[in-house]
Amino acid sequence: MAHDRIVKLDGPLNFRDVGGYQNQNGQKIKWNKIYRSDSLSTLTEADQEKLTELHVTIDCDLRSQYEKHSSPDKAWPNVHYLDLPVYSENPEDRPNGHKIYRFLHHIPDLSNNFIGQIYQQTLLSEHSRKMFARIFSELLAMPANEALVYHCSAGKDRTGMVSALILMALGVDDDTIARDYLLTNKLYDFAVSRQLPSNDEISQMVAKMNVTKGEGIAIHGITETVRGGWGDFDTFFKKELGFNDADLARLRQMYLE
Repeated sequence: MAHDRIVKLDGPLNFRDVGGYQNQNGQKIKWNKIYRSDSLSTLTEADQEKLTELHVTIDCDLRSQYEKHSSPDKAWPNVHYLDLPVYSENPEDRPNGHKIYRFLHHIPDLSNNFIGQIYQQTLLSEHSRKMFARIFSELLAMPANEALVYHCSAGKDRTGMVSALILMALGVDDDTIARDYLLTNKLYDFAVSRQLPSNDEISQMVAKMNVTKGEGIAIHGITETVRGGWGDFDTFFKKELGFNDADLARLRQMYLE
């Protein structure tokens, strides 16, 4: 059965399915379960009907309070809205960047990776990790016939960080994670014409992406920091997000096939 990675909507330009990616054990992420998007403030009535048809029942809004007040999400039937700002707005809540902490936890130096540094600092923030943990909790509690979407404004940075963590949890390799991250740039190239690429065109674009230069390495701020600081995702998931082995096994059982 063919599946569409891009969900074509009238409003959002970057609403897409996280499913279909293959992990390092040969398993694939289930389609129609986890979605990522840009702002959902531009949904039309037809879009709202589409999300209802897709059984999307959880809307995780990663944006700041200012963004939410300026452009609030438009709700659709049976959706549960979650306010999950990834960036803390408390000036006293600073990422733990102390040199001793970074040394003891083997946090990698990303001095030549500016965007990666921002993602790394976000990952080191206790507030941000609580937001990431909330999303995983929602995924673990979600009924089998329902789906979840998480989003920020453009569907790139905050959304990209969450995507990287979910894909790591499900055993997807770093190159695939980087390609999924870079796909946002490609989709916005089509924003003016509103002619989104077909699945075949997406596959061709993804295959040509350079994930070792430029923005391709930005998402290393998540992947390399997790591995450098905690050894592997499993340890990070348990030690920093508050889950256990059974939770991780259940997550993989729920979202892999």
